[in-house]
Amino acid sequence: MPTAPTEPPLAQRLAAEGIGAFFLFATVIGSGIMAEKLSAGNDAVALLGNSMATGAMLFVLITMLGPISGAHMNPAVSLVAASRRDLSWRDTAAYIATQLAFGMPLYNLQLSAKPRTGGGQWLGEAIATFGLVLTILGTVRHRPQSVAASVALYITAAYWFTSSTSFANPAITVARSLSDTFAGIAPRDVPLFIVAQLIGAACAALVAKALFDESPAERGGRGKD
Repeated sequence: MPTAPTEPPLAQRLAAEGIGAFFLFATVIGSGIMAEKLSAGNDAVALLGNSMATGAMLFVLITMLGPISGAHMNPAVSLVAASRRDLSWRDTAAYIATQLAFGMPLYNLQLSAKPRTGGGQWLGEAIATFGLVLTILGTVRHRPQSVAASVALYITAAYWFTSSTSFANPAITVARSLSDTFAGIAPRDVPLFIVAQLIGAACAALVAKALFDESPAERGGRGKD
């Protein structure tokens, strides 16, 4: 019988999460700075540059690091994985600490002055995170080789169809609050954004369980083969 693949050691997985978080957050913030400088005040052009760079980097990082750590780079994703018993709670805590630590823009530390608040923004964040988590779980279930493309395309689109421009990530929300750029968020607006993201992630986990998880009949039938 073939042996089950061995999970990489925690230290290796945390290194992958740290590298992924660093490059993802550097891309979101760095491309936001560059887009703002080159767009001559045209917010649509700035958002296009920001979203394309973020989607491209997500594809690269998930393809490269997914086989090691799952390439979560997002506390909401790690918490959902723990709730589904795909990741231990101990490892989840280590994942989240790494995502937060490596996502800090220490090279350009500033408090953002950009306000992002109100029911529309919070709803947008809940929807953005709901869609992200549902995309991940559904693609992992039905076409795991396409996770990188699915997530990258979803986030690129979600920048445009959500009122909040789809942060969909508590760690990146904190990082954006520490950079006063086009992509920033005022620190006072961070807590409710994160609450909305966690609500969206929790709802997605429940919907995914109903849509994508195997039924007892399916599991029983497979066991008789």
